[in-house]
Amino acid sequence: MSNGASTVGAGDSRSLRALKSSGRGLSNFFGGLAILFTLWWIGGYFISTNPSTEHFAAFGPIPTFKAFPELWSSGTIQSAIAASGYRLGVGLLIAIFLGVPIGILMGRSKRFREVSNSPFQLLRMISPLAWTPLAVVVFATWNQSIIFLIAIASLWPVAFATAAGLAKVDPAWFKVARNLGAKPWHMLTKIILPAISFDVFTGIRLALGVAWIVLVPAEYLGVTSGLGYSIEDARETLSYDHLTAIVLVIGAIGYILDSSCVLLIKRFSWHHAES
Repeated sequence: MSNGASTVGAGDSRSLRALKSSGRGLSNFFGGLAILFTLWWIGGYFISTNPSTEHFAAFGPIPTFKAFPELWSSGTIQSAIAASGYRLGVGLLIAIFLGVPIGILMGRSKRFREVSNSPFQLLRMISPLAWTPLAVVVFATWNQSIIFLIAIASLWPVAFATAAGLAKVDPAWFKVARNLGAKPWHMLTKIILPAISFDVFTGIRLALGVAWIVLVPAEYLGVTSGLGYSIEDARETLSYDHLTAIVLVIGAIGYILDSSCVLLIKRFSWHHAES
């Protein structure tokens, strides 16, 4: 009975700690947003009351929030999210399908790692947007060019994070697996991928952040859809309330995507218990 009671007590204690942690997290989340929007409102107030800047009053929070129903009813937000989401998704998938195998090769083959390190580091340090003129020449459409820019920006975080994760795997695991008759496919699916999942998801999270930053300026040029285009269109038409509304949408979506990656890291990696 005492063992059962202690088990129940420990479970209740864990639940209580989890509830307190969740409450503290929500409090911090809403408290931080409240501070941010208060500072925004103060800035908007000074802009609207200054005769030299009053024509920029639409940057304030109240005009911005009033613009959301109009943007939503016209379908501007939905179509922009769909177009940008497609480009981001395809670009990230290309980066993952290329980056994970490259990272595994770097982690498993010393010769490949030594030969590829210099060129890969050089390419990694090139700003993704610097590839824009070349992408425009090589690809037939701006849509394809943007996907290429996202892929080239996302490739390196995934590849190097994968390689770093594989470098931490104990070599004895591979020796034991070979002694037990494991085939290369078994090595990949039973040892390598489970062992590096934490690092791969971390690399994807970093890649997503880079890709999200590259996506918006890439959509300033050539295309007539997407979040970046919506910002440029609002600027051209002096619809400052629409501009700040789209900026908020970009921030909110980016936050949701990053939080989703954090949940994946905790859920599917061997390290989630330590997080």
